[in-house]
Amino acid sequence: MKNIKKDGFKVSIMVMILLFTFTAFAGSVYTVQKGDTMSKIASNNGVSLNELLVQNPQIENASLIFIGQKINIPEKTSGKLVTYTVQAGDTMYKIARRYDISLSELLKANPAITNASSIYIGQKIMIPDADSLSAHEKAVVDLVNKERSARGLVQLTMSTKLSNVARIKSQDMIDNKYFSHTSPKYGSPFSIMESFGLRFSAAGENIAYGQKTASEVVSGWMNSPGHRANILSESFTHIGVGAAKMSNGTLYWTQMFMKPY
Repeated sequence: MKNIKKDGFKVSIMVMILLFTFTAFAGSVYTVQKGDTMSKIASNNGVSLNELLVQNPQIENASLIFIGQKINIPEKTSGKLVTYTVQAGDTMYKIARRYDISLSELLKANPAITNASSIYIGQKIMIPDADSLSAHEKAVVDLVNKERSARGLVQLTMSTKLSNVARIKSQDMIDNKYFSHTSPKYGSPFSIMESFGLRFSAAGENIAYGQKTASEVVSGWMNSPGHRANILSESFTHIGVGAAKMSNGTLYWTQMFMKPY
């Protein structure tokens, strides 16, 4: 553990640890033929146009593809999209909060919306299958507290705000194609926590990707000394867990810990 001085406070910073399981792209690559459209390619491969566009961020205009172009075809998954109709007073942020997902996740599921501030009443918004992700996140919290209780440690309180930051971090790793504690967009875990209004005297982070279930990822963390130290630390009182899913089904996990001021 390392102590640092910050704004007159002594902040105890736990070691931040990474964990990953290598997962290769599980889909396939298709070469555009004469007469193809993105909609036609999506239909022929049993995926939605949204899923196809998400897997091919280099295609900014779905109407502009050319013969010989390589298209990544996502693996078919059991995930589903729910259609929501925009109501008076809605914003993309409000819709994201209503469905307990990050704004980034919502925008990712709606690549046709290039300006999050410009939506209109009656517009159809695709909502990612957030229920399964929330279930994963809750299960991680329950498993962590089970490990702590078995050792006579105080259970951690789940923080909605911290969980939201953890979700943003997981989605950020997918969006910006990295796996690290340091985000090219938000900086360190401590920086991202503070940028979303969280104040703490101690904080830590565990990240992982490739594990399919809460049990699998917690087991992996518990079998790693650094991750285990964060999970069982008596320096923390609150936990936030955020999961995000790539279009090919790969899950990214972020577990954040803190002790508020």
